[in-house]
Amino acid sequence: MSKKPEGKLPMPVRRALRKLGADIRDARRRRRIPTTVMAERALMSRMTLNKIEKGDPGVGLGMYATVLFVLGMTDRLSDLADPKYDATGLLLEGERLPQRIRSSRKRR
Repeated sequence: MSKKPEGKLPMPVRRALRKLGADIRDARRRRRIPTTVMAERALMSRMTLNKIEKGDPGVGLGMYATVLFVLGMTDRLSDLADPKYDATGLLLEGERLPQRIRSSRKRR
């Protein structure tokens, strides 16, 4: 009996992957690309493409990225964890800023 990684994932992560998969499927359909053609362009099997479109967490991130590339949707992929969009990280960083900054001038 193999354990599926989905059972270990938090519910918000599972929902996000399912939404990503559904969005990928919808984008493919809007472009009128059949699954066989899409899988061929992404250099993967139709079964892997099907898993991606279902949001399967067992499929590697590189495969998701390849499908997004084929769809012409990689523009925001590099911004996923960009610090400028990390509101929590920026807030925490702002709290750690020093109150005063002393100059390090040498006394004669």
